[in-house]
Amino acid sequence: MPVLEEEPALSAVVLVEGRSDRLAVEALARRRAKSPAGAGPLDGVELRELDGITNLRKALTALRGTSARVLGLYDAAERRYVQRVLTGLGMLGDAGRGAQGTPDMDPLEPLGFFGCERDLEDEVIRAAGAELVLEALDARERARFRRFQRQPAQRVRSIEEQLHRFAGTAAGRKSRFAADVIDAVPLERTPATLNRMLDRVGDR
Repeated sequence: MPVLEEEPALSAVVLVEGRSDRLAVEALARRRAKSPAGAGPLDGVELRELDGITNLRKALTALRGTSARVLGLYDAAERRYVQRVLTGLGMLGDAGRGAQGTPDMDPLEPLGFFGCERDLEDEVIRAAGAELVLEALDARERARFRRFQRQPAQRVRSIEEQLHRFAGTAAGRKSRFAADVIDAVPLERTPATLNRMLDRVGDR
């Protein structure tokens, strides 16, 4: 009889809001695994899409009792909501209830929940810089962005803000934008928040 290979034990579950976050985390994990100082691929790690942060409580409740570590990625605007959910489930002590967090110290990171300062696309644009983001776009997307820039409403905005708005103007573009940039830029220009989260994932 053929010997069935056992599936690797699940060591961690990472909760992300949607497809764009999952693809970006996967892209960075691949990049890190190929680098000399890489933290390894996502073997034994499940990336679970929440389909919206409001499903966080349901997801965490379903994971109660699992031996896998549970981590998460969220947007800064949702920090208070995430805090309330973690507190309500007994995962956040009284000391963290009133914490607001700063770009340098997120009160939820010790629990494994990492906040993007605005959202993932903004993190990628700020980390890579507008010039590298433009280089990461293919020729067709760059042409579309140049047309987008000429719209009257966009002319008063910075190029970083234009790129952020452009990333969200089509569902297909938004789902791939962050991952495509992460795939193209130098590893040292990838978002610090995602790298810190993957560092935590890699802790065994």
